[in-house]
Amino acid sequence: MSLTVVGSIAFDAVVTPFGERERMLGGSAVHFSLAASFFTDVRVVGPVGDDFTEKELAVLEGRGVITDDIERVPGETFFWKGHYEYDLNTAHTDDTRLNVFGDFEPKLSDASRSSDLLFLANIQPDLQRQVRAQCGDAKFVGLDTMNLWIDTARDSLVQAISEVDCVLINDAEIRQLTGEPNLARAAAAVMEMGPKAVIAKQGEYGAALFTPNGFFALPGFPLEDVRDPTGAGDSFAGGFLGYLDGEADRIDQETLRTAMGYGTVLASFNVEEFGTERVGRLTREEIESRLVALRAMTDFSTGD
Repeated sequence: MSLTVVGSIAFDAVVTPFGERERMLGGSAVHFSLAASFFTDVRVVGPVGDDFTEKELAVLEGRGVITDDIERVPGETFFWKGHYEYDLNTAHTDDTRLNVFGDFEPKLSDASRSSDLLFLANIQPDLQRQVRAQCGDAKFVGLDTMNLWIDTARDSLVQAISEVDCVLINDAEIRQLTGEPNLARAAAAVMEMGPKAVIAKQGEYGAALFTPNGFFALPGFPLEDVRDPTGAGDSFAGGFLGYLDGEADRIDQETLRTAMGYGTVLASFNVEEFGTERVGRLTREEIESRLVALRAMTDFSTGD
């Protein structure tokens, strides 16, 4: 059991209709690793600046995340500022400062390179390919991306996609990448690039899994209190790959569906509070209880 994630470690400033935070721990690698840590050993790779303190490190290490490959670089940590309106599916970026992330060149230890599973979080496609080349023995590799790379580095992104097993991106980006307005056709076009599975993240509406063997979808878990959706997609990915690495004997259609359930549950806890606040004190018992509720919610039988 071993899982490596390469991505951003950040400070976020977020405003939603339900509150705000001026500076909180965030970044794709952080949200992913916290979610995955409930199932397996996770190694996180990414740069931080002089402003990243033991307090932030303790959030990760408190969940057992292995932080040996976090690189300290002179300067300031990556910073993102954004806001959400009542449609929480859309983040509006107000400020992005790459800071030490701007010159990021992933440096993986032998232990990270030898991980069984690998997640290439949303970073420049050339960097994703560099990391993938260093992890030749990985049994299953997932990749995330965004519209920026589709617009500015499409050829490199397509090559990176061809080298992984699963792509996890939102539904609008799948359509943008392929030029297909129909989601099923768009997912099929992505699979033709090489991956064996495509997950279309659909925000509060859930996620859909496409493989050559069929289609599966889960709704988002209904919540009465949603405060901050930042990091929900990475939390989903963390739950998904974390389960596959730590608790699945094999990776087949059945385990992929179960992993989708855990991803959905982790994302639902993430959005209940700001940043890492909720997941940071989450328990495995709470996860299992919500998974049972999700199963019941999606079961056609009434139980009578």
